[in-house]
Amino acid sequence: MSAQTVETIRTSTLLRLATAGSVDDGKSTLVGRLLFDSKSVLADQIEAVERVSRDRGLETADLALLTDGLRSEREQGITIDVAYRYFATAHRAFILADCPGHVQYTRNTVTGASTADALVLLIDARKGLLEQTRRHLAVASLLRVPHIVVAVNKIDLVDYSQERYEELAAEIRATAASLGVADVHPLPVSALVGDNVVDRLGNTPWYEGPTLLELLESLPTADEPDVESFRFPVQLAIRPQGAAISEEYRDYRGYAGQVASGVVRVGDPVVVLPSGRRTTVEGIDTADGTLDEAFAPQSVTLRLADEVDVSRGDLIAAADDAPEVTQDVEGMVAWLGDGTLRPGATVLLKHTTRTVRAKVKDVVGRLDLDAAELVSADELALNDIGRVTLRLASPIAAEEYVVARRTGAFLLIDAHDGMTLAAGMVGDALAAVRHGDLTASYAI
Repeated sequence: MSAQTVETIRTSTLLRLATAGSVDDGKSTLVGRLLFDSKSVLADQIEAVERVSRDRGLETADLALLTDGLRSEREQGITIDVAYRYFATAHRAFILADCPGHVQYTRNTVTGASTADALVLLIDARKGLLEQTRRHLAVASLLRVPHIVVAVNKIDLVDYSQERYEELAAEIRATAASLGVADVHPLPVSALVGDNVVDRLGNTPWYEGPTLLELLESLPTADEPDVESFRFPVQLAIRPQGAAISEEYRDYRGYAGQVASGVVRVGDPVVVLPSGRRTTVEGIDTADGTLDEAFAPQSVTLRLADEVDVSRGDLIAAADDAPEVTQDVEGMVAWLGDGTLRPGATVLLKHTTRTVRAKVKDVVGRLDLDAAELVSADELALNDIGRVTLRLASPIAAEEYVVARRTGAFLLIDAHDGMTLAAGMVGDALAAVRHGDLTASYAI
């Protein structure tokens, strides 16, 4: 990879962010204020919001309506699903996942935060840190979200008190540290008034830090390529067939997918897992032609020098740095199912592009959000975070999540209805974050 290519990726202007918070903390209003004050809303959208606000008897526009797109949400005055918004400023483009605040929708927060470069977490200045706040911090820590921004909202309802803000900021930092969050940025805001969201209105002269938008524009992204461990989950084996195929492509055999990490070059030795067959890369193809090298997160087709049996779910990896293949997995899971998870349960485990049957051997423990430690438990209920051991029907090439985010993540799926039951991280992620083992986890 050329130095210019690496530098282009490192200076990417796209930031993926997610928002979360407890119910009624003003999250939707904050997002609406961010969109409105950054002039990222079309005139007809503003008119629609003003019209609905008048119908509700409000004197001013309810900016929360800019994010609550579903009719059922508007009628209830709550956000119940992850809403994605795209906006841009002069300095950066953003993809925003607005996650619901209700505790029963923590599963949606996991979805929104799983690919985020930054999480904006709201707390009410009057209420302080709640159990849901700690749960969101724990999820962010386990998912290795690189940057956590904690907006102490409704600062206007505590008379813009510096003392109250500093008290909460200290508690935020202490709680984040206990959960292994390495990068946390508290700041006081008033989403309703608009102070410190995009503009400074002078109500907090004691706060000398950046506004929310200034902070988001300055945070580094997590798109720097991992130039070492090449990983390529195979999505599709391509072998054109039929009379209409030209002679040039009659013997074509390629393997399509997205580079999960690292760099691959023509001529590199690779290994196909779980079979363990070794070969070299003969060619790298795209819709626009051939390449000499490919890197994460490019989608390409690899051609191999030897006729190796490769199919969807296999992993092509660097031959000299390949992960181990295993049928026994231990990891942390965020349980998202409505029922409970108990030992003996049979589920499907989806790891990269591979799906296998799995049996829950043991529920090792559950994360106590107040003590930030694992406590004994024999089952996991909705929104619990805990450690489990699994026995798989066939092997996977899994790695520790703290080392490789893409190949260290998995899902547990209901084999009967296909519903997602849990988001999982291979290894003891909780112990890793509490011991500060974060070196590689942010180089996604």
